[in-house]
Amino acid sequence: MREIIRQLPEVLTTWIRPNAAAFLQSREPLLWLLAMLTGIAVAIAAIIFREAILLTHFLWLGITTENVATAAANTHWLIVLLTPAIGGLVVGWLLTRFIASRRTGGVADVMEAKARGGRNIEMKEGLMSALISALSLGVGASAGREGPIVHLGATISTSIGEKLRLPAWGKKTLLGCGVAAAVSASFNAPIAGVLFAHEVILGHYSKRSFIPIVISSVIGTILSRMRFGDDAAFTIPDYQITSYLELPAFALLGLTCGAAAVLFQFALIGTDYVARYVTMPLWLRPAVGGLMIGAIGIVFPQVLGVGYEATDMALNSQYTLGLMLALIVFKTAATSITLASRFGGGVFSPSLYIGAMTGGAFGLIAAGLFPELASSGGLYAILGMGAVGAAVIGAPISTLVIVFELTGGYALSIALLLTVSIAVGINQAIHGRSYFQWQLETRGLRIRDGPHGFAARNTRVADIMVPLAEGEEPKRSTEDDSPVLAPDTTLEVALQIFDQGGHARLHVIDARDESVIIGQVSQVAALRVYNKALVDISVEEHR
Repeated sequence: MREIIRQLPEVLTTWIRPNAAAFLQSREPLLWLLAMLTGIAVAIAAIIFREAILLTHFLWLGITTENVATAAANTHWLIVLLTPAIGGLVVGWLLTRFIASRRTGGVADVMEAKARGGRNIEMKEGLMSALISALSLGVGASAGREGPIVHLGATISTSIGEKLRLPAWGKKTLLGCGVAAAVSASFNAPIAGVLFAHEVILGHYSKRSFIPIVISSVIGTILSRMRFGDDAAFTIPDYQITSYLELPAFALLGLTCGAAAVLFQFALIGTDYVARYVTMPLWLRPAVGGLMIGAIGIVFPQVLGVGYEATDMALNSQYTLGLMLALIVFKTAATSITLASRFGGGVFSPSLYIGAMTGGAFGLIAAGLFPELASSGGLYAILGMGAVGAAVIGAPISTLVIVFELTGGYALSIALLLTVSIAVGINQAIHGRSYFQWQLETRGLRIRDGPHGFAARNTRVADIMVPLAEGEEPKRSTEDDSPVLAPDTTLEVALQIFDQGGHARLHVIDARDESVIIGQVSQVAALRVYNKALVDISVEEHR
C-alpha cells in the first residue's frame, strides 16, 4: 500500500501531463476567453440591431414595441401603403452602393462560411447587411430578425478568428460561438442557441466546441436579459392535453404543418425565380416590393414586420378561423415578396408565424368536430409553430428547444415531439432539403450530402495538380486520346475518371487551349487529399 501511495503522484503526473499539454497546444484556453469576448460583442450588436428596428417603428408608427399590427391598424392607410416603398428606395440605394453581392446576408451565408473552414465574413459588408435588414424590418418588410442577427454574430466572430490566426477547428468553433450568442440574445433562449449552433451551423457535436459555445450563449442571454428582461417572447395561456386519444389529431397536425412548410418554401422559391426574370434596376426592386407589401398591410396589418404580435394573438386564440386562414396566405405572399425584392430579413419568424396560424386554425376545426376531446386552440398553435419552423429551417432539435424556451411550456413535449417529427419527415419526403440548403444549392454548394460529398465536390484539380517541370513538353500529341482534366474539374469527377479508366496519372490542360498541358495529377495524390479531408472532419467531430 505504501508503495502504491508513493507512486501515486508519478502515476497521476504521467496521466495528466499529456492531456494538459494537448489542451494547451490546441489553444483551447484562448478559445474559451475568445468565446466570452465574442458573446459580449455579439450580444451588444444584437441589442443595437433590435433597438434599430424599434427606432424605425417609432419614426412612422410612433411606437417603441413590436406591436406593429395594432399600431398600423390605427395609422392612416396612406402611411401604411407608402412607408415600405420609401424604405425600399433607401434599401435599394444601400444595396447598390455598399453590398457587392447585391443582397443581405443570412443563415445560409454562415453555413457556407463554416463549410469553407470558418471563412471570414467581411466586416464592412456584414455590418452594412445588418443595417439594411434592420431598416427593412423597421419599415414593415415581412421577414424575420433572427437570420440577420445570426449573420451579424458570424461576421463578428469570424473577424476575431481571422485576426488571431486560429486553427481551422478553432475558426469554426468561434463561428458557432457567434451564432449561439446571436440566437440566445435574439430569442432569450440560451439552450436553443447552443443547439442551433451545433445542429445547423457546425453540423456535429463535440466536447471541444461545446464548452466555448455554451460560454458565448450564456453571456449573450445575460446581456440580452439585462436590456429586454427575462420574460418569454410569447404570452402563453393555460393549456392541457385533454386526452391521449388526441394523438392521432397531433399526427394529422404534423402532416398539415409539413404540407404548409413545403408550400411556404415553394412560394419563396417560386417568387424568387420569377423575380430574377423581371427586368428592373436593383435600386427600384425593394421600392416596388414595398408598395405591394404596403397594399397587403392596409387590409391585413398583421403581416407587417417580424410578426411577433400576430403570432402571440394566435397562440392566445384571439383570431377567428377565417382570419387565420387568410393570414397564412397573405403572410406567405408578403414574405415571398419581401425576400424576392431584396429586402433584408430571415425566414424563421415567418415560419413560426405561419405555423401558429396553421395550428390555431387546425385547433378550431378540431374543436368544432370533437368538442369533448379537443384541447385548447392555443396548444395546437404552439405545436404548429414548432412543426412548421422545424421543417423550414431543417433543425428539429433546436426548434423544439426554442419553442420550449419561447413559450415557457414543457408539458406539451410528447405532442410537440410527434408533431415536429412528422412535419420534418413530410418536408424531407417532398422537398428533400431545408430552405437554407436550397439557398446554398443555388450557389453550387451541396452540403446535405454530408462532409465527404462536400469535400469531393468543392476540391478542384487546380488545388492538387503538380505543375510541369521546367523544360517539359507543354503540348499534347494530336494522337493522344487519353482522358484529361481541366483545372476546375472537381475531385469527385477526377476520381471517377481515374477509376473508370484505371489510370495512375492524368494530364491537366489549359482551360483556354486544350492542346496545352499545364500539369499532372496522380490518382494517389487525389486519394490522399480526399482521405485527409475525411480524417480531419472525423477528428474535429470526435474531440
